[in-house]
Amino acid sequence: MNIVVCVKQVPDTETERKLRSDDKTINRDADGVINELCEYAVEDALRLKEAHGGEVTVLTMGPDKASDTIRKALAMGADKAVHLVDDALHGSDALGTSYALAQVLKKIGFDLVVLGSESTDARTGVLAAMLAERLGVPQLTFAKKIQVTDKGTIGIERVTDYGYDRVEATLPAVVSVVEKADASEKPRYPKFKDIMAAKKKPVEKLGIADADIDPAQIGLAASWSEVVDFDVAPPRAAGTIVRDEGDGGVKIAEFLASKKFV
Repeated sequence: MNIVVCVKQVPDTETERKLRSDDKTINRDADGVINELCEYAVEDALRLKEAHGGEVTVLTMGPDKASDTIRKALAMGADKAVHLVDDALHGSDALGTSYALAQVLKKIGFDLVVLGSESTDARTGVLAAMLAERLGVPQLTFAKKIQVTDKGTIGIERVTDYGYDRVEATLPAVVSVVEKADASEKPRYPKFKDIMAAKKKPVEKLGIADADIDPAQIGLAASWSEVVDFDVAPPRAAGTIVRDEGDGGVKIAEFLASKKFV
């Protein structure tokens, strides 16, 4: 089975995330890490490979430094990678990103595309659905478990507010995964030998011309959404202390009412 995992490099959540002053896009010069939910996607893909055979290809779109994220996924056990890198991609929104990734997926082929349900920088949660639409294949989103049968079908347990739904489709398909609560399903931690072996695994770099990507449909100028303005968040104000002198309940109620909570 040919499994492609889409991964993304995002700003480290342990650092202060900032927007660039010139074009109001995310500043990606700071330390970047693999998106947490992408690690779960890689883990699910590797488990499917171990159960059904085939290979796992990592696909990412981003600047040169996104190669660090590729190496992390390869060290986890992926077989090879494709890196879509081109200055023309800078500033692409979800629509542009889905178009560019879909063009690459059409070029390299796939039986199953797996990705995280959202990224920690954009948090749109729409990329899986957009990819499926552009590729003309079923989408199975918010999966906590994935099962593939020998008959060419795929089933997931889709997380809902009331538990989960059982959703099935035929391959090829696009699946987005959520964080797993079970410790046994956490992403594997690469050993030193895996990290060293990842350096020898093939990574193919593609520009937009290589994937027949129309420049008019990507980049900041083609984005349907934009950041009009932004400002630094104000420092958190000191809390209000309510001392109970027999009228504590009244004071709390008045405070909540002043903030329009009640």
